[in-house]
Parts: sequence; C-alpha cells; structure tokens
Amino acid sequence: MTNTTNQSFKDKMAAVIGKFAGSRFVRAIMDAGYSVISFSIVGAIFLILTVLPQAFPVPGFAELYASTIGRFSNIFQAVYNATMGILALVFSGTFAYSYTKIYRDEEHINLVPMNGLMMFLMGFFITVPELVWKNGSIQFVQLVTKTKMVAGGYEASTGGIYRIGAVGIFIGLVIAWLTVQVYRYTVKHNWQIKMPAAVPTGVANSFSAIIPAFCIAALITVINLALVLLGTDLFKVLFVPFSFISKIADTWWGFLIIIFLIHFLWWFGIHGATIISSFYTPIALANMAANVQGSSHVFAGEFLNGFITLGGSGATLGLAIWLVSRAKSSQLKEMGKVEIVPAIFNINEPILFGLPIVYNIQLMIPFICAPLASGIVTYAGFATGLVPKIRVQQPWPTPVGLGGYLATVSWKGAVLAIVSALVAFLVWYPFIKHYDNKLLKEEKEATVAPKN
Repeated sequence: MTNTTNQSFKDKMAAVIGKFAGSRFVRAIMDAGYSVISFSIVGAIFLILTVLPQAFPVPGFAELYASTIGRFSNIFQAVYNATMGILALVFSGTFAYSYTKIYRDEEHINLVPMNGLMMFLMGFFITVPELVWKNGSIQFVQLVTKTKMVAGGYEASTGGIYRIGAVGIFIGLVIAWLTVQVYRYTVKHNWQIKMPAAVPTGVANSFSAIIPAFCIAALITVINLALVLLGTDLFKVLFVPFSFISKIADTWWGFLIIIFLIHFLWWFGIHGATIISSFYTPIALANMAANVQGSSHVFAGEFLNGFITLGGSGATLGLAIWLVSRAKSSQLKEMGKVEIVPAIFNINEPILFGLPIVYNIQLMIPFICAPLASGIVTYAGFATGLVPKIRVQQPWPTPVGLGGYLATVSWKGAVLAIVSALVAFLVWYPFIKHYDNKLLKEEKEATVAPKN
C-alpha cells in the first residue's frame, strides 16, 4: 500500500510540474533565456577588457594597461552597453516573438511573430521615458544631479539608457505578455484590416497589425497616464514586485530555497534548473548588471554553474571523480568512466538517470544537501566580501575554477569554486560509499551460481 501511495504521489507531482513546465509562458521564457546567452558572453568579454587591472593586480600592470589598451576602454564600454545594456529588449523581445509563435502554431490563428515583437517594442518604449504631471500638463522629466541625469525623460549614463537594460527585464516581460494577449484577442475576434489575396504577404501583415497595434498603444498609454497622474508610472509600479523578489533571492534563505527547489524537482526527473531559472534569470541578470555599476548582489549571473552545481545538478563533480577512481562495484566504476568527461563541463545526465539518482531514495539526501552545502559556502564567500561579486556571465559549461575566475574576474572566485566542490563531495562521500558497498555485495551474490 505504501509503495503504491508513494508512486501515486510521484506520478501526480510529476504530472503537475510537467504540465507547468510545458506551459506556453514557460516555454517562451526558456527561449528568451537562451537568446541572451550569446549577448551576455560577448558583453562579458569586453567587460573583462575594461577591468584587466583588477583581474591582474601585479605591480606595474595598471600603468602598462593605462598606456596601451586602456586608452580604448570607452569603446569596450560601448560594446558592453550594446549587449548587456539592452538586455530588456533582447530578453523580453525574444519572449514576445516566441510567445506569439507558440500561439500561432498551437491555436492556428493568423498571428505574425515579427508583428508581436514590433508591437512589444512599441509598448515597451512607451514606458521608458519618465513623465510627470506639472503645471497642468504631462511633461518629460528633466533632472541633473551628481548621481542621476535625465534628459527628455530618458535616464542615461555611461552604462546606457537605464530602463532598457537588465533592470527593465521584468517590466518588459509584463508588457510582452500583455502585448501578445491583446494581439491574440484582436485577431481571434477579427479586429484587423484584411487585404485582398493578391496583396503581397508583407504588405498584408503590416496592415493586419494596425488595429492590434493601436489597441496595445492605447491600453498601455491609458494605464501609464493614470499612474503618472497619481505621481508614479508603469515602470516604477512594476519594478516594486521585481525589486521585492530580488531582495528575497539575495538573502541566504532565499538563495537556499532556490537551490532546494531545483534539486527537489530534479529528483522527480523534471529539469528543475530549467523551470526555476525561468523565474530567477531576469533577477540574476539585473543583479549582475548592477554589480558592474558597484552594487553587491550575491544572487547574480551564472552563480549555479560557476560555484554550486559543479559537475551538474547535485554538485556531482567530486562524485564523478570518485566513481572512476575509487568505486569498487562494476556498475559505479563503469558509470564513472562515462560521466567523468561530461562532469568537467557541468553535464551529468548520465549519472542522473544511469546511476540512477532520479527516484533513488538512497541518494536523495546527498543530491539535495550537497548543493545546499556548496551554496552555503558560496553565499558566505560573497556575503563576507572575501570574494568579489559576480560581474561576468561565464559560459555555463566552463570547468571548475575557471568559471569562478571569469565570473568574478578574480583568483578568489576560482578558489571559492574549488572549495565549494570539495564541500559538496564531503556530503556525497558517506552515501555513495555505502551505495557502492551495497552494489558490490549484490554483484558478488549474482556471480554465485544457484544450486539445484
């Protein structure tokens, strides 16, 4: 009865979470997350060029840098602004495009993904300028202080236009969702200009977007106008929950809850990192961009693959090394041979499903607790200031140590990553040792031929 009940619970849990993971919204968010990878890596390369003196605190290097490539640091900053500085446009724009495409394909309605993207950009830029009700009319904010410059409503700095950077991702997602829903509604109710069949497709698509685009512009303008009259605007209102969630993620307990949820879902065979990252990616990107400007966020960038889940989900790098070098059972030793190379690049599906770890109650505790332990070490390293904050989005398959160095542009980041991996293995060791002995005993018993 107990086994049946447990299996039923697992099936129900997997079904519910699987349905959520397959929802249109989450799939579009995942596409958006993939879209920023190349941009963030390119931006990271040029950011590193601007902080080389900090990365190599060698006597005389700062002077050499200043007299050579340091003279071009502003152009490096311009490239960074053209990548990380427009993340809200890239992330939310891809979401709008993908979300429109999914509805088009699955509901079989005449939606044009490119129209969805363009209408999102229009709607989003309505919220970018800062407006104020003054002297009986709506006016653009004009403000110049020591810490802030707003001209014609647009806040700008050497980091680019403020509201279209990573800080605007959450607001962009809300506008993108609203845009697609309005677009979908107008098309389903035939609120569009239809052209004769002889008209070229491009022209017909342009005219078909006029009414949906007007509806979107009017709706966002009315909402923003009402908020401006109340002394705020749409960006500021939507930034409140984003800022609140960001602060929670930056706490030690919020940090650990995220790690726990990822691995709890993975144990059910559901890609926890993909699901949970669809929620935290906008926050991590925004925090990383803020760190570049001098903030001190722990929850930033590619923190998981750089410092916590080294070797893959479950922090299994040390486990993989032990399997190939110390395991006695044939099953685990062979699994180690298969996994050791992928583990170096933070890939561990072979042992997740081959060891197996998924649905294996004997390995559930270390699978969840090992990354929690490395998470505690990582958080402590950043929170105490022993290690510089994450400022660079390193590629997620970057090997241990190198990923930590690139993320923080400091050797201290490399040391923290290695220490975290060792701590995670210490959690794994007693459990995998016991599991290995159990399998070895079973293998020996299986080799003894039964007597007739």
